[in-house]
Amino acid sequence: MSERRNRQSDQPAPPVRPLVRALLLSFGVLVVALFFLIGILSVTRDTPVNSVRTLDGGRLPSLTDSLFQRTMQMYTGLGLHEGNIVEPLANGNGTYPIFWADLRSARRTLTAQFYFSQPGAVADTLSAILIERRRAGVRVLLLLDAFGSRPLKGDWVEHLRDAGVEVAWLRPLHWYTLHKADERSHVRAIIVDGRVGYTGGFGLADYWLGDGRHENQWREANVRVQGPAVARLQAAFAEGWAEATGQLLVGDDFFPPTAFEPVGAVRAGVLHTAPTVGSTSAERFLALTIVGSRKRLFISNAYFVPGDEFSRLLVDAAGRGVDVRVLTAGPRTDVKTTRYASRYRYEQLLTGGVRIFEYQPTNIHAKTIVADGVWSAIGSMNFDNRSLAFNNELMLTSLDSVVGARMDSVFMADLPFAHEIRLVEFRRRAWRERLLEWGANLVWRVL
Repeated sequence: MSERRNRQSDQPAPPVRPLVRALLLSFGVLVVALFFLIGILSVTRDTPVNSVRTLDGGRLPSLTDSLFQRTMQMYTGLGLHEGNIVEPLANGNGTYPIFWADLRSARRTLTAQFYFSQPGAVADTLSAILIERRRAGVRVLLLLDAFGSRPLKGDWVEHLRDAGVEVAWLRPLHWYTLHKADERSHVRAIIVDGRVGYTGGFGLADYWLGDGRHENQWREANVRVQGPAVARLQAAFAEGWAEATGQLLVGDDFFPPTAFEPVGAVRAGVLHTAPTVGSTSAERFLALTIVGSRKRLFISNAYFVPGDEFSRLLVDAAGRGVDVRVLTAGPRTDVKTTRYASRYRYEQLLTGGVRIFEYQPTNIHAKTIVADGVWSAIGSMNFDNRSLAFNNELMLTSLDSVVGARMDSVFMADLPFAHEIRLVEFRRRAWRERLLEWGANLVWRVL
């Protein structure tokens, strides 16, 4: 009997270790899957606003209503200030000559932030001016997005630094910053002595040269501003500089007291948006602008990919009698996938009364809105989910009939160079086009 007990005690123990390993492996797979799901949901998030209403169901404030202006400031941080001069600028021919002249006039400070840059004549001209101004005693700060301006890394930047120009890279890409890699600063902000400012869609690449009517001469919209709005432009630059360097810049050299004095008659402000979870100021700006329009709404945008909610807002505006027209990219666009995703929405928009025009001569890169001939915006913000949910963006806005009339005339001058999409014609497009549109729409949130 004791012999039987001894034989039983010699039996091997249950395989505990393989079971533990299997449980740990299952747990590890579950954690990886969970983080993968969180990552996918994070980089494909949308913005939630789908309507704009009053509590009592009454009439929404129009663009010229003081309530609209107060609402816009409360919901987006956009404050309008009297006393500005706002000059819309078209294309390279209408921008760079006056831009270079302003940079050369800097006496104390010159701050510049760009998103996209490539080596070439434009980048070399900027470099020469910045170095010359630094040698003349001007404090020169250059902020470049680490993704969009990466082609300039190397000798171009080192040459500037050797001359005393302070160069900083915004949001450099590392393995430990991959969770933020999708959130870029798309901002353009250039300020001379705190008194003259520029923004728009332009950058440092040679295809921004020219008249916007010929191939490889991009159609662009920029703006030059003087007056109190320049200080807000400078503050937008300061936010990016603080993120990149840890230095929060203040003082009279950065914000000279004279910069806050009125120099013109335009009421203007700066919309500076930032990514966040949930509703964003960029989304609220667009929604309030659309529902506030009463007569006409002209949108020029390189990457026009509205989601279901904004498509409905545009159709609703057309339904209440607003002349809604969209000028967007044609076949010469630099991002084909975005164009296909845009065209996926065309039938819904055309059926709802929105008129759509595709620019033909070259790539259109403009980002502008003009509503009712009085409310205007020019800057970097595209009409897509990337700009609304993921990017820092900047728009110079104005409430002024003279600027609005100028913007209306620029929009109308572009239409003879565009092809209007007709619903009957569009419905006859090839099945291959439909398939590409359907596929591109699957990834519209990340375009």
